[in-house]
Amino acid sequence: VQLQASGGGLVQAGGSLRLSCAASGRTFTRYNMGWFRQAPGKEREFVSGISWTGGRVRYADSVKGRFTMSRDDAKNTVYLQTTSVKPEDTAVYYCARERLTQRLTIPLNENEYGYWGQGTQVTVSS
Repeated sequence: VQLQASGGGLVQAGGSLRLSCAASGRTFTRYNMGWFRQAPGKEREFVSGISWTGGRVRYADSVKGRFTMSRDDAKNTVYLQTTSVKPEDTAVYYCARERLTQRLTIPLNENEYGYWGQGTQVTVSS
């Protein structure tokens, strides 16, 4: 499966961006999907994950209440709507597909994800 992330850019603090991740190739409809981010000089961290049914979503505490993850299986696309962004949200954002199908839990560990997009840069100015 190939994942293509897009939608990043430069935004002022307090603003919004919607990130998209389009999947092609093998289906992603029965897989949990995740968004991760990596800021300069820091390790990649979990941001959000959505279950393969779309019924459950997990968020990192740092983005809870500000970011919303969703999926549209008809379009093979997952989204991350960011609002009230802060300078500390500046990072390269990656989407990823979990290795195993139809898992009941949404993993936080990046090692559980086997396919990654190329990343999209989000820069928040203060």
